[in-house]
Amino acid sequence: MSETADHTILICSTCEGPDRARAMKEALKSHVPEGVRFRAVDCLAGCDFPPAVGFQAQGKATYLFGKIATAQAVQGIAAFAHQYCDSDTGWTNSTQRPSALSDKTLARIPALKGVAL
Repeated sequence: MSETADHTILICSTCEGPDRARAMKEALKSHVPEGVRFRAVDCLAGCDFPPAVGFQAQGKATYLFGKIATAQAVQGIAAFAHQYCDSDTGWTNSTQRPSALSDKTLARIPALKGVAL
């Protein structure tokens, strides 16, 4: 399992406000791997699909999910946190992610490595 100290869950605090971001953190914090950090951010540009939640880690793909508004979606985010932390690259296909997130992926951005064009 990867070290989780450098894993961050980003929660948008703009569209639905900082109270919603704090509530999302509270709902997730006991269900994600130990050491995962939470960070409220002013905007994740998922304004059409609030609330937006992202995942970042050094050397891993970055993810952005939207419409994380139901208990099932929050559980999917928690399950994905374990999957993400356990992965060396963070890369998953849509069929590998929790089914609750199947229609919630807004972006997957490759890690910063590789050959420049």
